[in-house]
Amino acid sequence: MLALLLALGSSLAYGCADFLGGLGARKAHVLRTVMIAAPSSLAVELLLWPVLGASFSPGAIGWGAASGVASAAAFVLLYRTLAIGPMNVLSPVTALVSAMLPVGVGLLQGEHLGTAGLVGLPLALAVVLVSAGYGAGSARPSRTALLLAFGAGAAIAMQLVFLHQAPTDSGVAPLIVGRAVSSAVTLAAAGVLYRRLGAEKPAYAMSAAAGVLDSVANVLFLLAARSGDLAVVAVITALYPAGTVLLARSVLAERIHRGQLVGLGAAAVAVSLLALT
Repeated sequence: MLALLLALGSSLAYGCADFLGGLGARKAHVLRTVMIAAPSSLAVELLLWPVLGASFSPGAIGWGAASGVASAAAFVLLYRTLAIGPMNVLSPVTALVSAMLPVGVGLLQGEHLGTAGLVGLPLALAVVLVSAGYGAGSARPSRTALLLAFGAGAAIAMQLVFLHQAPTDSGVAPLIVGRAVSSAVTLAAAGVLYRRLGAEKPAYAMSAAAGVLDSVANVLFLLAARSGDLAVVAVITALYPAGTVLLARSVLAERIHRGQLVGLGAAAVAVSLLALT
């Protein structure tokens, strides 16, 4: 139950972070947004160091660095994807891709699901898939946006798997190393592409808030994965499009079709079943 609650918190934080990051990337080049979001995220993790502890063992540093490279790619691809839109279609596509790899890794590592889990896991994945559909009158994503969504989902999946591989007694060390690496990669890329970034100023507060929420989501995911099965935690976390879709509806007036409403309701059923696992 603790892992479930932590995963739900992670899902909510990811959904809000993605919405703010995607919205910020509409105002300026995506790298300008990530240049603020990534260091803001690192600052939060450094503040959590005295609270949650950190052990910088070789395993924590290695897996943390790997997650950082994946995180940098995820930041750029995801925010660019959501900037193109529509968010209510592309966010679930990204989530579905991001859930599949961690589920496979968890099952290959010997995780076992009870009867409720065997029903709840496919149901949760189906919820994400149904939510990605578009109904009558809904805006259809471009091929470029869909490719970016798949790439973002793959990068997120790799980040989560790498974090899960870090030693369980390493505290927030993998997150700190990962975010330091992603910040360095992002700043280096921005330096190389400086002339292509344009003159638009980024949405500072929005970008920083996205980074803070992303950091909170990462911490909650790491704690959830350490206290529960990766396969279950990854799928619960992948329900984050619910937050993004609802925010896109309320702030951007994007339409929510009937299938997505059904998906949001079925998500509650899936979470309940997985809680019984």
